[in-house]
Amino acid sequence: METLQRYLAEHPFLKDLSAEQITLLAGCASNVRFDTNEFIFREGQEADKFYIIRHGKILLEVFRPNQGALAIQTIDEGEILGWSWLVPPYHWHFDARALGLTRAIVLDGKCLRSKCEEDHDLGYELLKRFSSIIMERLQATRIQLLDIYKRNDA
Repeated sequence: METLQRYLAEHPFLKDLSAEQITLLAGCASNVRFDTNEFIFREGQEADKFYIIRHGKILLEVFRPNQGALAIQTIDEGEILGWSWLVPPYHWHFDARALGLTRAIVLDGKCLRSKCEEDHDLGYELLKRFSSIIMERLQATRIQLLDIYKRNDA
């Protein structure tokens, strides 16, 4: 637990959280690994986790009927994967697949929601931080859509 707590405290996404808040987060955290092409989650499934990628890359994609998967964004080492645990109805909006051996810290979303209800300052801090990730993913999706429409007009 001490190693997870130290890693969380040093991660840029969680920087400047109090020691007590980091301890609360660490209580919801564990290590996980994914093999090449293993799906971490699928669109529509219950979203009850988020991940801090320690090693490897994750591909976010959406499935298009009769066309297959469309890559939206690649999540690299050090980045955060998953914000849907935070927003009802708590379902994933994309598929996420490991592009190679990937190691991450997984944080249990149900556990975190409970901790945020108990510590509203923690909840507010996480919401501010995840808002930037949500905006980044929406922008990546927008760029993909513009590219698709551009190709269809040609």
